[in-house]
Amino acid sequence: MVDQVARTRRKPRADAERNRERLLEAASEVFNLGKAEGSLEAVARQAGVGIGTLYRHFPTREALFEAIYRREVQQLVALAEQLRKDPSSLGAVRRWVHALVGFISVKKGMSAALAVVAQSSSQLAICMVEQMTQALDTLLQRAAAEGEIRDDIGADNILRALVGICYMQDGPDWQSSVLRVVDVFIDGLRRDRR
Repeated sequence: MVDQVARTRRKPRADAERNRERLLEAASEVFNLGKAEGSLEAVARQAGVGIGTLYRHFPTREALFEAIYRREVQQLVALAEQLRKDPSSLGAVRRWVHALVGFISVKKGMSAALAVVAQSSSQLAICMVEQMTQALDTLLQRAAAEGEIRDDIGADNILRALVGICYMQDGPDWQSSVLRVVDVFIDGLRRDRR
């Protein structure tokens, strides 16, 4: 019995972890192209693993989408932490927001499935939004303290605006269009230096 408990607590094997990461990366690429209806077989093929490996890690489509969502948010939080050391506080905000547009592009490709995940786990969605808000808020506070941007707008307002901008755009080149608008938006946050 002790042996069985010890086995269940072991860390996953290194190759299993690599396969899981490859699956998440492949699924993000597939969904980033707007192929939410793409088959799980296509995701497995893109990752270079068999469908059985995919199902061992993610028994349902929703489990895969939830894992992608969590991973993308964790990457945004980690990026904010890295960008705290960026010499330009405004540049750090801009880079993080550009990364957020990439996150939203993956999310747009999974929107129908994520709606199901959000309904079944509203706490997950709330937790993820809180993490992104805190990550951006850290960067905004630094930029405001350094006099680079206004201090009268919060991360939650900016996130809502950016999500709205992203979801109003469609078509094959929507990301580059959004990034142009986002740059104008960020420039609008700058303090008037007259």
